[in-house]
Amino acid sequence: MAPAVARSGDSRVSLSAGQPDPAQIRALLRAYRQKVIQEADYVGDRFAEEARKIHFEEVDARGIYGEASHDEVVALAEDGIAFMPLPELPEEHN
Repeated sequence: MAPAVARSGDSRVSLSAGQPDPAQIRALLRAYRQKVIQEADYVGDRFAEEARKIHFEEVDARGIYGEASHDEVVALAEDGIAFMPLPELPEEHN
């Protein structure tokens, strides 16, 4: 039986000590990726440039996604610019 940990109010979070279900994790990652693609602007290889503009408030804040080189990713992280890679799913490489 999974224990429940009380949070503020009456809501509870279920916890499990077993192994996570890989199919459920893939489904959650797929849903997350699809939501980003539907709701954010694709900026291609200009990701680092656009992320900086948003961070420094040179343009209106909005969700973006695209590609960045390893060096660009390192520089964004060093500058304290928050970002998160989109998960790649195994079936995308088949």
